[in-house]
Amino acid sequence: MGIAGIYRVDSPEEAITVANNCEYGLAAAIFTRDLTLARNMASQLESGMCHINSATIKDDPSMPFGGLKSSGYGRFGSEACVDEFTEVRWITVAPP
Repeated sequence: MGIAGIYRVDSPEEAITVANNCEYGLAAAIFTRDLTLARNMASQLESGMCHINSATIKDDPSMPFGGLKSSGYGRFGSEACVDEFTEVRWITVAPP
C-alpha cells in the first residue's frame, strides 16, 4: 500500500516544477482534455515514462522501461536494453 500526495498548483508550469522537484522519476501521468498542453508538459517532466490520460501502472514489453533520478538507472525492455547494457567499441586487427 502506498501513499500519494496531492498538491494544488496554479499553473502547468508550477505543476512541472513541483513534479520535477521530487527525488524520484519513474513514471508520471497527466490528465487533461488539452493534448497539446499535455505533450508539452510531458516533454518537460523528469521521468522515465509519462502517460497522458492513463495510469502510471502500465507495461509494454516493446517499450523501454526505467526511471530517472532515484528511480533507477538505465532502461530495459525493447531494443533500448541493447544500448543500455552494451558498450560500443571499435577494435581493429592488423595482419602480423
